[in-house]
Amino acid sequence: MNAQTLNLLQETTEYFNSQRQQAYLVGGSLRNILLGEAGNDWDIVTSGDAPSSARRLADKLGGHYVNMHDKASRVVVPFPEGTQNEEHEVIFDVSRLRGNTIEEDLRQRDFTINGIAAPLDDVIRHLETGDTIRHIIDPLHGLADIETHRLKAVDSDVFRHDPLRLLRAARLMARYRLSIDGWTEGLLLRDASLLPQVAPERIHDELYALLELDGATEHLHFLDAHGLLTVLIPEFISARGMPQPSPHYWDVLEHSLQTVGKLELLASLLQQTPEEIQQSPLESSGERNLVEIQRLLHGAEEQGIFQRSMLTAPRMKLAALLHDIGKPVTYATDEEGLIHFYGHPVTPRAIRRYFVDLGPTGMAVALLSLADHLATRGPLIGIPERQHASTISAWEQHVAAVCLLLARYIQNREGILPPRLVSPEELMRRLKLEPGPRVGLLLEYIAEAQAEGILHSKEEALWLAEEKLLAME
Repeated sequence: MNAQTLNLLQETTEYFNSQRQQAYLVGGSLRNILLGEAGNDWDIVTSGDAPSSARRLADKLGGHYVNMHDKASRVVVPFPEGTQNEEHEVIFDVSRLRGNTIEEDLRQRDFTINGIAAPLDDVIRHLETGDTIRHIIDPLHGLADIETHRLKAVDSDVFRHDPLRLLRAARLMARYRLSIDGWTEGLLLRDASLLPQVAPERIHDELYALLELDGATEHLHFLDAHGLLTVLIPEFISARGMPQPSPHYWDVLEHSLQTVGKLELLASLLQQTPEEIQQSPLESSGERNLVEIQRLLHGAEEQGIFQRSMLTAPRMKLAALLHDIGKPVTYATDEEGLIHFYGHPVTPRAIRRYFVDLGPTGMAVALLSLADHLATRGPLIGIPERQHASTISAWEQHVAAVCLLLARYIQNREGILPPRLVSPEELMRRLKLEPGPRVGLLLEYIAEAQAEGILHSKEEALWLAEEKLLAME
């Protein structure tokens, strides 16, 4: 633990002692200390008035007060600029004791591993000296469950009191590699349908926290096996068991889940050395396209237009999960029984149009398409179709195409997206147009002609717009 955080904790203990208030470190904050993973979020329960205590504590620590809800008040203390610390701030969530004793409070929590507490000054002494925490309050035997890596609910109504705990259970299992108690698993299955009662923003935060962890496909499989995935995303109900045409290996649902894992695999591969990438089965042709993609992405990072870490960001994993969400409603079977998804395949577009629509995000989308490909062929990746056994595999062609797409953009952004020759206002003024779809369409014609080298001046652009406008009328 860094000295600044420890100093803030010491000042916090001094404050509660000066107010003659009992203060306990509770729940996940204490659990993480016991696991050797102390963080910068601290949950404190006090016998005093939580909002007023939090306000005074914020003043004492030089932080600011945030009223979270009727049960907790937050104090956020930012670190000074230039501080050598992975975190930017320390957060104290201060709650009033629920019930008459700390034991009563702990019995109202979610899981036994969070139903533990210790006097705050005892915890600080442990952090200062390394001495054992002398007095851990554990009415639900949470310490034993921490030791055996078991997730157990505190009572049979834990999910009914707050259905968000359904997702929290999955996150805790994933984060700490826990196994779920059989009784608790039954409760989770029973109450899965309650999840939509939770505010969308709370679901968003908990789902993103789950997706932030490695091994997202495994975690999503857990949600699916316990009825939570289709409650979250009902479109997956019809995706389950829906077959796909060759060369797809899995049905639509499993393909979607596998794409998330393949995105993590690709991101991990692109973080390795060129020599390690060349040893990968995915770089089998000797063309070194994945090595070249890595080099290009390094250049994009130097330009400040891309970060490889965004490939494993929760929003990218969510995009991977949802990339085929429209397939069930575009399903059709032809006279020979072959399955198609009309309107689903992306039609070929110029690189310029692609990056006009997506900007730098187009790089991540192109890489996501590779993860999609890996999840399409499954274990058959790299094996050419029998009718094309003598040709380069579809995977190698796809990697080469993405490599070309990235190279054209990263090495020639100005050429692909040159400055506009004419503004929307100039166009409307010259052609006496009102704002509307025609203006956007004319600007698109101009941009395409400019990218192709046909136009070089504002007058040429306006002349082309006049010609196109006449053709529309």
